[in-house]
Amino acid sequence: MSIRFANVAGRASLLLGDALVDVARASHGRFSDDPMAALSAWDAFAEWARGRGPGDATGPRAPADLRPPVPRPSKVFGIGMNYREHAAEAKLEVPTSPVVFTKFPSCISGPFDEVELFSDRVDWEVELVVAIGRRGRRIAEADALAHVAGYTVGQDISDRRMQFADRPPQFSLGKSLDGYGPTGPALVSLDAFANLNDLALSCDVAGERMQRGRTGDMIFGVPALVAYLSKWCTLEPGDLIFTGTPAGVGSTRDPRRYLAPGEEIVSAIEGIGTMRNRCVAAPA
Repeated sequence: MSIRFANVAGRASLLLGDALVDVARASHGRFSDDPMAALSAWDAFAEWARGRGPGDATGPRAPADLRPPVPRPSKVFGIGMNYREHAAEAKLEVPTSPVVFTKFPSCISGPFDEVELFSDRVDWEVELVVAIGRRGRRIAEADALAHVAGYTVGQDISDRRMQFADRPPQFSLGKSLDGYGPTGPALVSLDAFANLNDLALSCDVAGERMQRGRTGDMIFGVPALVAYLSKWCTLEPGDLIFTGTPAGVGSTRDPRRYLAPGEEIVSAIEGIGTMRNRCVAAPA
């Protein structure tokens, strides 16, 4: 049985249809209520979780209570220009190795949290996000998926005004403001997907479809990214990889289109679920 792991009001949980299983209660304390603790012992946790059923449910599923499934990652990687169609719309050459930047862990937020707009040039980027479940260094590409706990939906919210304020541009700060990394609604184990390499993903803004793509358009797939990153630094349970965005971001449109207060960002990935994040003006 596949696993849909969630953070429900700060507590590690499993989603079973419209019901949820509170991990600490159902395991009688074997596993902590801290979502990060499940990631740190993912192999044992996954074995236990696959044995849960409706009889273990501890309450109804309440979407408003969902928080980021991995709330405190030690490292958050971003991959730039990782879809062929996105490279084409940006009029850039396809990279020959992964373009890596970092998002500060403090940017991670939940699937229904608000996004504060700190400028008039804030952009959307729907992304497949990988959560590491097993520690590793110099991981072979053939072994990479064994180190992955699961996939979730992410938004690499990007303040283009800050990102391109000077030359050369900088990526990390403009993509790491508080709340600029919504993730969720659940972390889904890899056995839930019929085809890991070709998932549909989309992003709507204010009811208009802005992005529609498939992960099969990635230049560097998940195994290649895990192997590449682990070549340079140890990957730890709970580390996140934002794997890049398909075509359709606001900064490459003509005319350019950015987020405005009151608009809702709806991000979805096949087999994982949907996030809804409303935009609000940042305090003056």
